[in-house]
Amino acid sequence: MKDLGFARVCAAVPAVKPAAVDKNLEQIISLLHTAAADRPDLLVLPELSLSGYSCGDLFRQSTLLERSREALVSLAEESKALDFPVITGLPIRLNSGLYNCAAVVYGGSILGIVPKTYLPNSNEFYEQRWFSSGRFCHETEVIFKGGGIPFGTDLIFQDERNPLMRFAVEICEDLWSPMPPSTELSLAGALIIANPSASNELVGKADYRRQLIAQQSARCIHSYVYASAGPGESTTDTVYGGHALIAEYGRILNEGERFNTDAGILTGDTDLEFLEHQRINSSSYLQAREIESPAARIVSYDGKKSVREKKVLRFVDPHPFVPSSEDDRTKRCREIFSIQSAGLAARLRHIGCRNAVLGLSGGLDSTLALLVAQEAFKRADLPLEGLHCYTMPGFGTTARTRSNAELLCEELGIPIEVIDIKKVCTLQLEELEHSGEPSDTAYENVQARQRTVYLMNKANMLGGIVIGTGDLSELALGWCTYNGDHMSMYAVNTGVPKTLVRYLVQYVADHQENRKASEILYDIIDTPISPELLPPDKQGEIAQKTEDVIGPYELHDFFLYQMIRCGFGPAKTLTLARQAFEDGYDHETIRKWLKKFIWRFWTQQFKRSCLPDGPKVGTIALSPRGDWRMPSDSDPGIWLKELDDTE
Repeated sequence: MKDLGFARVCAAVPAVKPAAVDKNLEQIISLLHTAAADRPDLLVLPELSLSGYSCGDLFRQSTLLERSREALVSLAEESKALDFPVITGLPIRLNSGLYNCAAVVYGGSILGIVPKTYLPNSNEFYEQRWFSSGRFCHETEVIFKGGGIPFGTDLIFQDERNPLMRFAVEICEDLWSPMPPSTELSLAGALIIANPSASNELVGKADYRRQLIAQQSARCIHSYVYASAGPGESTTDTVYGGHALIAEYGRILNEGERFNTDAGILTGDTDLEFLEHQRINSSSYLQAREIESPAARIVSYDGKKSVREKKVLRFVDPHPFVPSSEDDRTKRCREIFSIQSAGLAARLRHIGCRNAVLGLSGGLDSTLALLVAQEAFKRADLPLEGLHCYTMPGFGTTARTRSNAELLCEELGIPIEVIDIKKVCTLQLEELEHSGEPSDTAYENVQARQRTVYLMNKANMLGGIVIGTGDLSELALGWCTYNGDHMSMYAVNTGVPKTLVRYLVQYVADHQENRKASEILYDIIDTPISPELLPPDKQGEIAQKTEDVIGPYELHDFFLYQMIRCGFGPAKTLTLARQAFEDGYDHETIRKWLKKFIWRFWTQQFKRSCLPDGPKVGTIALSPRGDWRMPSDSDPGIWLKELDDTE
């Protein structure tokens, strides 16, 4: 799994008992060997898991302290049989001070020990009664039988075989402080933060804990592995639920069930390559690192390469732009629609323009542009008479799409004019000495460019602007006619991927008071995607279907997200696509269209290098003035080779 940039992490909750060190060790060892079946790269146990967290004044007993120390040595010895580092908790006595610590063991050794920085001392917690803060400890080593062990809050553990496998530790309350140690540790390079915790359960606390973990992982661009004390801890005054969480860059990847009576293991794969990509591309992270200049001691270990199946232990969303929840999808569509319409309304106000021109085909993209324009005119307090729509039937226009375009405008109260371009296109083909047969792209593109000429000229006559209709997916693939539908004066769909366009149209249809208009919109949603530049079939139906030519848009949007948003190469993208679409496409089909995506994305950059203005709505935009700068003559060779070399 490491070759794909993933690390498998475990948050394990053993059934410990206060002061029962031997039994606790036995429970932990049993749990570790169970977890070994998943071949993790790191396993995190709760706070003070060897001694138990709820020991109270027993922490002042030398017998408990010495036996906990001996148990750590035994656990380190046991780790020889394991292929992964283990983080466990215990009290450590050092130079007349007592510290609440997390120890990292691996390969028969204790790699390092991290003391807790912030000690809760209010309400049901009174750790300062027994422990000292690691922040004020000047010792850098603690002596065990094998010699000096690195000690401190500044330790980062790194796998020599896998430079991305860099983890650090903070303990329970450290996360809840205004200045969590994980902030500096992340700026120093840690990509995984482990938190052995003993957070008790109160009404609403789990939600807040979940938010804290997600937010910290987002702010510091890291993965967060949280394991809290659970069954077996004392319930004298409080209850421990054994909450286990794995988060990554602001979202919860996996969460364990609380209040289990037995031990449990939560396992998931975190994407270290993605996190590193995010940090490299985050100017605020890089500036914070330069300003703070956090120092850390690197503790290296020789990790063993895990041989695992290619399938990752995390949900791979086949539609990363489209929320799976209907409620979330509605919220997303509402926000995007607002961004689009507010952007166009602002542009109209800024340039003092009261007229806009729009070419309407009866397809999804132009329909969305129409709905956005209608809302923009309302926001700008402009009469809808200033929105001029034109449908321009050509060689491939079907009765269905033309009818839908005209009927929709009629229902929305927007003027529409029909301009038949077949005659002028035929004349131009004749002047070009073209056969007039649908044998090449000239036959198709003469129509697309003629439509743009009409729209631009009409805009000049009306003193208005042309609204562009092309979407993000078409721009990524270059599926637009250069200086045809590629060009406009403000492109409202430029940031919207194709897989989301239909849901935006559906969102408006679902909330449309005019039921006849809704019915037309639903029919447009059901219409096959097509530029309609080739003649219809004998039944008058659409013959030229875009996805038959360039591939399914759901695959291309997936490729776009993984390769451009996440920075992944073809090998990783292919592996993730196979998992995401295992029930929809076979491996060779996915590989075929990924190759097509790479070729088209690289060779069609020249179209993106001169895009008109348009609003960015999500995390991916291809504007040459904003998110994406790429030479038009760059070579896709190494990407295609990587794909060819992938099994």
